[in-house]
Amino acid sequence: MITGKNYIGNQLSAIGNKTYTTFNPELNEENTTVFTKATSDEINEAVALSSEAFKEFRKVSGERKAAFLNAIADEILTLDDLLIQTYCLETGLPEGRAKGERARTIGQLRSFANLVAEGSWVEATIDTAQPNREPMPKSDIRKMLIPLGPVVVFGASNFPLAYSTAGGDTAAALASGCPVIVKSHPMHAGTGELVASAIIKAAEKTGMPNGVFSNLNSSGIDVGQQLVSHPNVKAVGFTGSIKGGRSLLDLAAKREEPIPVFAEMGSINPVVILPKALENRQKEIAKTYASSIALGTGQFCTNPGLLLGVKSDSLSSFIKSLSHEIMKINPSCMLHPNIKKGYINNKEKVISQANISVTANYTSEIKNNYAEQAIVSVTGKDFLENPTLHLEVFGPFSMVVQCENEVELESIISKIEGQLTGTVISDDNEVSEYSEIIAALQNRVGRIIFNGVPTGVEVCESMVHGGPYPASTDSRFSAVGITSIKRWVRPFSYQDWPNNLLPKELQDDNPLSIFRIKDGIRSK
Repeated sequence: MITGKNYIGNQLSAIGNKTYTTFNPELNEENTTVFTKATSDEINEAVALSSEAFKEFRKVSGERKAAFLNAIADEILTLDDLLIQTYCLETGLPEGRAKGERARTIGQLRSFANLVAEGSWVEATIDTAQPNREPMPKSDIRKMLIPLGPVVVFGASNFPLAYSTAGGDTAAALASGCPVIVKSHPMHAGTGELVASAIIKAAEKTGMPNGVFSNLNSSGIDVGQQLVSHPNVKAVGFTGSIKGGRSLLDLAAKREEPIPVFAEMGSINPVVILPKALENRQKEIAKTYASSIALGTGQFCTNPGLLLGVKSDSLSSFIKSLSHEIMKINPSCMLHPNIKKGYINNKEKVISQANISVTANYTSEIKNNYAEQAIVSVTGKDFLENPTLHLEVFGPFSMVVQCENEVELESIISKIEGQLTGTVISDDNEVSEYSEIIAALQNRVGRIIFNGVPTGVEVCESMVHGGPYPASTDSRFSAVGITSIKRWVRPFSYQDWPNNLLPKELQDDNPLSIFRIKDGIRSK
């Protein structure tokens, strides 16, 4: 049952007088449940509970945290059709997408459960004492990763499950030993409350401290600002726009005690199509990329928004084929009227620039909140001279840049902003002839794809979902996969500490049987 209230720890609360509803973009009408915005008192109570819970939760064993994470997954599955139906009502996305995203969310939770149950993720390192070393004795020094403290996670508009309430940020933070306060996304507050109820039930069933999780409602920015400014909050996770992520980064930096903000933000995901590939299979590439551009109404952070090639008859044919193929795709629903409005505004902003050629722009009648896909083309010179053309258009839109030559292509890659992904489309060993272009692309992205599409982010240990700013606020970390746990921890050393008082991870006999580096040798 959805109440519209906030979870302050394990208690439902709605003492405020400001309310809002979610919206069904497919039916173009408001949903019926009324949600109550969290007040300053509720925010302070949630943070206080979180801080108190951290004292216990930071010491909870890996096995118990694994049981908690697996219980969250189980409770989410128990929500069954109610969760799926609510998800669809609040997003306009189809049932298949909802079930797929739920499966991904469950998979993330269980992968972190496996990680902390095994335990080696803490990177235990031991340098034993050398009391007889000359000219000075060497102390016994032991290091491991420890959790930062209460973490605020902002729900994402385009992934109500996988990047929101119990998504990757929350799963990683809980796995690390950090309590989590979620600032629920107002577009899918009902979905968020259902998942929050699953987390609370799981916490109670597995004996986690009250305050290990809270879920706060808000339709504006002030609740998020108060959370990030609170002195007892120690880190922030965000998935969304460059404007939103940058605002949080600046706010956190201005605190008396600055804290890290791990934000995954905008990306236009450049795709380099090499000449031989264009010459030999431009129609095949066009069909594949039309589907990728329109997938999910283009509402992915890895949507291919920039296609780069060297001027040729093959590139001209590709542009015609791509434009033809994308016009054959039926438009689909966007997440919210505000998302549709943003798409129209940014698309028109790009189209209105000088020397832009519109090669496809869906103009047939469509339903409310559906998006008209578009393809535009521009020369490399105009792209370089006009930063507005670098704008991310969040939706089914892509720009083809016709470069004069390889030198201009490399220059464009070197001068675009940081991106989540880069893709190279090549025939046979063609790519080996473009080492400088590949090197330039590697310097601007977090992941490089060969003969594929950027849409689709596999959840695995090798995945990097991040990149140079503004793709993310810290390119050293991934927002996807079990290595994302490293965002919520810091290294900590014990020097000459009594063995029986050390954490089990660092004790001499290795009671947890984890992999450790001892005097330079990794073993159990």
